[in-house]
Amino acid sequence: MTGYPVWAIIGALGLGTYLIRFSFLGLIGDRPLPAWVLRHLRYTGVAVLPGLVAPLVLWPDATGGQPDPVRLAAAGATLAVGVWRRDVVQAVLAGAAVLALGGWLTA
Repeated sequence: MTGYPVWAIIGALGLGTYLIRFSFLGLIGDRPLPAWVLRHLRYTGVAVLPGLVAPLVLWPDATGGQPDPVRLAAAGATLAVGVWRRDVVQAVLAGAAVLALGGWLTA
C-alpha cells in the first residue's frame, strides 16, 4: 500500500481545513464579529491573491525559475488596467491578451 500515507495526509489536511472553517461558521457564525476583525478580514483577498500570483510571475517553472519578460509584461498590463479601469474582468482580459500576444511574438 504505497498510496496510504498520501491519502492520510490528504485526509488530515481536509479535516484541518474543515475545522478551521467550522470555527468561524459553526461556532461563532450566529454572533456578530467585532469591528476590528471585520476590518482585517476585508484585506484577506488583497493579501492572498498577490501571494499566489507573484511566484508564478517572478519564478515560473516553464522558464526554469528565471523571470520571463512576457509574464512580467502581462502582470504589468493587468496591474495597469486594474488601476485604470477598476474592473477585475477587464484587467484579467488585458493580462491574458498581453500574455498570448507576447507568447505568439516570441515563439
